[in-house]
Amino acid sequence: MALGFFCDTVAPFIFAFYSFGYMKSFGLGAAWISIITVAQLFSSYYAHLRQDCYHTTKFGLHATYWLIKAWDEFVVSALVLEDTIVISGRAMMVGDWFFVMAGVVLCVAGLNTDVLELIHNMLFVLLTVSTIPQIPLKGYYIFFGVACSLFTAASLYCTFARLINSIAEKSLIPAGPQPISSDQLKKALNCCRAGKEDQESLPQMDQASDALFYLLNGVAAFSALTISSASTNPTFFHLTVPWVLISGGIIQAYVSRLQVTGTGRFGSVIASIYVAVWATWTWFRFAGNLLQFSRHAAYAFTAGAIALLVINAFLMLIAAYRNLVLLFLTTVMEVVLVCLLLSTLQRLPLGLEIAMLALLSAICIYGALASLVNCIFSQRLLPMGPSLIKEEAKEESAAELPCPVHYSRLTSGLLKIAGILEAGGVCGIPTDTVYALAASCKNPQAIEKIYNIKDRPAEKPICICIANVEQLVTAKPPFSPLPWEFMRNVYPGDISCIVSKGDWLLRLGVGPAYDRVGTRDSIMIRVPDHTVTCHLCDITGPLAITSANPSGEPDSTHHTMVINRLGHKIRGVLCDGDSNEVVASTVVNCLKIDEGTITIVREGCVPAVKVRQIFERVKSTMA
Repeated sequence: MALGFFCDTVAPFIFAFYSFGYMKSFGLGAAWISIITVAQLFSSYYAHLRQDCYHTTKFGLHATYWLIKAWDEFVVSALVLEDTIVISGRAMMVGDWFFVMAGVVLCVAGLNTDVLELIHNMLFVLLTVSTIPQIPLKGYYIFFGVACSLFTAASLYCTFARLINSIAEKSLIPAGPQPISSDQLKKALNCCRAGKEDQESLPQMDQASDALFYLLNGVAAFSALTISSASTNPTFFHLTVPWVLISGGIIQAYVSRLQVTGTGRFGSVIASIYVAVWATWTWFRFAGNLLQFSRHAAYAFTAGAIALLVINAFLMLIAAYRNLVLLFLTTVMEVVLVCLLLSTLQRLPLGLEIAMLALLSAICIYGALASLVNCIFSQRLLPMGPSLIKEEAKEESAAELPCPVHYSRLTSGLLKIAGILEAGGVCGIPTDTVYALAASCKNPQAIEKIYNIKDRPAEKPICICIANVEQLVTAKPPFSPLPWEFMRNVYPGDISCIVSKGDWLLRLGVGPAYDRVGTRDSIMIRVPDHTVTCHLCDITGPLAITSANPSGEPDSTHHTMVINRLGHKIRGVLCDGDSNEVVASTVVNCLKIDEGTITIVREGCVPAVKVRQIFERVKSTMA
């Protein structure tokens, strides 16, 4: 998070210098802010990997804002326009109003964090208000410069607070309490719903990047609003190009990349197509007016508009599998594309286009709010509407697959996988993080097969998976009270602990696999928070597991990934749909825990700072 806030420190600092007249041209500033935007998108991407939809959206939106404003100011300074001309062009632009609404959405979502986050979001709203183009030019830059200065100071404080508190693993720099308790916020957001719907879980097809997708399309649509008098103002077209192209095209391409790795059935299809839509819109409606395309050139865009109309019709079908909000968005986009088609034929009813773009923006702002809130709480607090097309689950035919598949919802499927494991086979199984390859500790030769299947280096040890901590208690390992208490706080869960090996592993049931798991002196133990995996371990005894992917490749987050990549090498797959996480467990070295020290060997789905907080809490209770 600190990187995202640092970018929010540097970008407004540059704008403040420009606004107060210390920079005559913004060419160098635009280059700097473009680099900063890339860094902030990296921060957003990291948040996405952590399934942190709030910071994925926040840093993605901020990066969009900085990049748009940078190139907006570059256009003004590069064209060397008179103030009156700039004022007339900007007076017709309304894109900043959408950023104000987007900032309010972040304020609502920030109520679930801390006071510092809320203040930062409120200052961003102030910043967006300061850039509303209807402000007179002199007042515009003074207001903008002051807002940038305040936002820089707040962002700098946030940077140090997040960074130092993370390093120290405690709150050294105050960030304030949570403004509203989660229960109160959920109750307020869910006030129109009652009963069992309050506990409705979020469908797995929803993605952490959905809110950013809606916001970007909303910015592009609202910025594309064109009044009749703007058609004769070239400054308006110059200034509008970065607004529509950056939000709808460039940054949305980043969102489509995020959705490639998401859990949605159709991945990044809609976002990718809308990149082309807004790029085409910018090229024809704004750049085209400046370049004065001939009628023959316009006909080429006519063909493109027809193609986009047909493609968007298929996107409407895809949206019907998701929810009503997305279906409404794609439906309105179909009418917007009709307007694009009519404009290529010079038959555009401008009022219809304005109404449709405004409606599209309204849908996007609600979709962003609902997606963000629902994703934060992992519940359907704000309605998105049901999917109109329900897909019937189809079981893959074993004859057509490279290995037998069985389903976790069926007891018979679980028993068949257990039988394969006990017979010395290697299977793909679900866990509470990503899919894993498993072999029974009763069959050491099966563990050797895992190394061959994955092309795993021989020096990399394999951990064991057990059903619960009580199995460890029964094995009576010579642990002191501190590691016992620590393990009781992290098991079952997404954390793996490395402990010393000993004869207790034989009592645990590792048996002949003693020399094949772990290292010579240590062993990593997993106790997954996953009913299916734990029940399987109850049947088979301890399992040797490792992630179900060829070494060096991304983890498998769906059973089809295991089947496609390793199915021809293994004896079966226990299918459980999408995995709970996109990264593996966090590995903690507890060999020196009695000395008051733990080491994070691998930071996975549980942040290192959270692990250390748990450890500090355990130590304090044991003191």
